[in-house]
Amino acid sequence: MDLISRNYFSRYEPGIFESLLDSLLRQGDTYMRLADLRSYLEADRALRVQYSDRDGWARKAILKIAASGPFSSDETISRYAAEIWRATPCPVPL
Repeated sequence: MDLISRNYFSRYEPGIFESLLDSLLRQGDTYMRLADLRSYLEADRALRVQYSDRDGWARKAILKIAASGPFSSDETISRYAAEIWRATPCPVPL
């Protein structure tokens, strides 16, 4: 937060992140982004340790994908449209 407020990341556009700082520090952080920052950083550290083991990371990724089961974005969107919006398909001529 200090680096952002001192324009460390925006030295050629000072103040560009002022609205971000304002929403986090002065408007009450409605979405509680800072409340979870410590646990986020701890999880990020653990993730970087795991990611540094390339073989272990690849194995975990493969197992997660294999365990995820079938997934189709078309099916998901179709179900969302039908169940949430009660929309029906609109045929498109070839």
